[in-house]
Amino acid sequence: MTTRFERSAAYYERALARIVGGVNSPARSFKAVGGGAPVFMQRGRGPYLYDVDGNRYIDYLAAYGPGILGHAHPEIVAAIARAAEGGTLYGTPTPWEVELAERLHAALPSLERIRFVSTGTEAVMSAVRVARAFTGRPKVIKMEGCYHGHSDFALIAAGSGPSQLGTPDSAGVTEGVARDVITVPYNDLDSLGEALDAWGREVAAVIIEPIVGNFGVVNPAPGYLEGVKRLAHEHGALLIFDEVITAFRVAYGGAQTLLGVEPDLTALGKAIGGGVPLGAYGGRAEIMDWVAPLGPAYQAGTLAGNPLSMQVALAALEILGRPGVYERLEAESAYLADGLVAIARRHGHTVQLGRAGSMFTLFFCDEPVTDYKGAERSDPQKFAAMFRGFLDRGVLLAPSRFEAWMLSVQHTRADLDETLQIADEVLRQMVR
Repeated sequence: MTTRFERSAAYYERALARIVGGVNSPARSFKAVGGGAPVFMQRGRGPYLYDVDGNRYIDYLAAYGPGILGHAHPEIVAAIARAAEGGTLYGTPTPWEVELAERLHAALPSLERIRFVSTGTEAVMSAVRVARAFTGRPKVIKMEGCYHGHSDFALIAAGSGPSQLGTPDSAGVTEGVARDVITVPYNDLDSLGEALDAWGREVAAVIIEPIVGNFGVVNPAPGYLEGVKRLAHEHGALLIFDEVITAFRVAYGGAQTLLGVEPDLTALGKAIGGGVPLGAYGGRAEIMDWVAPLGPAYQAGTLAGNPLSMQVALAALEILGRPGVYERLEAESAYLADGLVAIARRHGHTVQLGRAGSMFTLFFCDEPVTDYKGAERSDPQKFAAMFRGFLDRGVLLAPSRFEAWMLSVQHTRADLDETLQIADEVLRQMVR
């Protein structure tokens, strides 16, 4: 089967003339899977996307996480319409932001105080600033391979060892910023301890994805998050959970709810917005009270807490909070992921599975993946072949071996069975 992409290719040529690289996020480029024109989508409904050439795809990209309710969910469409009728932006407080803050606190009790923003990058950037203000310290420890948005501090690569400062991972990030960031491997308490022994008096916070979603799905080893929290607090540093991907994706609440470890601060985004732009950060009251107008750590946003995003988020959390939603997502995710692993191995491919709730990653490598170096061993050529094979047959994945498959509440067992049937054909034809 060969899907036709002529109109996508034409739009890509036009985009290249006016949009940097032809895409508005590098994650949408097909560079990592052999290049060429990405697919230009025109509409979505339920678990499906439809491109400009009329092709239908079962969508497991889920917009990199926010699409947990699928596309054009009737209750979300109704919420958007109601909000739009009353105006989408006031620049004033609204009752809905109070209701959403209360609902988030009920789901995530660690969020004693909350501030809404528009993106996950803003949420993380602001949480780090508040941690620095509260502790009076400049440095941050992050985990190798974990992406925390595109603010300067987050784009720092690892040094040569845990006691070494990082180096800029992007042009435009200064050496001065790099001097304040230390990078250590995920799931490695010894390296974290070594870094804190070397720099602890200067470290404001340790920031971590409690369940990794940015180099594929990788779960914490037993006791790891508890150890990270203990070491951070022993050295006077705060613990920040980046739950931009995991909040309301792996569980109602987030990874901290699922795993029983509460951080000092949390950054949220993606799924909490029900498909519209929304982020938030929050945590212990004594820390968050350092944020303006109460304290000296400044953060503001014209779109923050806008009435449209607040009302849609309330509708999304109401849907996700219904009995059985996450139990069904868990069961369907396990069904699809386990089926893919079985098919891949039947056709002679060595694969590892990382899964948490309704998101999972297939790694084409020999050993279970526990950190970024392990994820890097996943075969890029095999992933590219799988990606292209699925795309040609109407299954949409993220175009990167470091991303996750994401399910929505609108995927049916029939969609999963169709996917597994396609997987059997694709993986059988791939070179072992």
